[in-house]
Amino acid sequence: MKLSTTDFGGNGRPFLLLHGLGGDRSAWETLAPQLNGHAVAVDLRGHGESPDGGWDWEAVLDDLDETAVHLELDEPVVVGHSLGGVLTGMWALRHPECPAVISLDGHRSATTHPANYAGLPAQEVAEGLAKLNAIFDAQLETITRPSHEILSALRTSPELLDALPVFAKVISPFLLVLATRNLPVPPDLVPLFDAHRAGLRRDMPENVQVREIDATHGMVSEQPAELAELINHFVSSRFNA
Repeated sequence: MKLSTTDFGGNGRPFLLLHGLGGDRSAWETLAPQLNGHAVAVDLRGHGESPDGGWDWEAVLDDLDETAVHLELDEPVVVGHSLGGVLTGMWALRHPECPAVISLDGHRSATTHPANYAGLPAQEVAEGLAKLNAIFDAQLETITRPSHEILSALRTSPELLDALPVFAKVISPFLLVLATRNLPVPPDLVPLFDAHRAGLRRDMPENVQVREIDATHGMVSEQPAELAELINHFVSSRFNA
């Protein structure tokens, strides 16, 4: 599948930028020019101006492989936000030679398995998940792209529910940038989101380097300069080690 792309230019090592669920390549317009290299962003299948297609992780990775080859991105650093951050781990498993992997708050769905929430009684987790799933159910009725087929497939995907088992297998240098603030949510859901973050801190694989940032899940638009600095430092430290 031929993906729509934006080449932000730049010289040096290539960067492949992957947006989050429901987003598109325009998400990187502020951050990408601040990267120390040649940055290219894509619209994933079913998003932006890329064609529609069923969501199969291997097929999505095939799309990215074809794009990298077509654009002559040789062993790119892969940076992804949210869904794109989950994909970075899968890319690195397929490409163990990947020089660096950066996930920007891409790790577990907000409605992950109840055991993945830390420090909150099980009954409160169950009640919070019921409320959050009801909100997501209502939102599904208003979204036209990506398709309901893609959204439904991703919502129950084991990899999106919890990408940490995938991340644990990655041998490439791996940085995960974790948001420390919640998106605007009803007050009664704040404890659930805090418990979600606590579970991530508890369960993160040892091979993943974690940096926290004063931002919400929308960090790419909120803190592009700080993120670019974190990414550039991480990548340069790998090459200069």
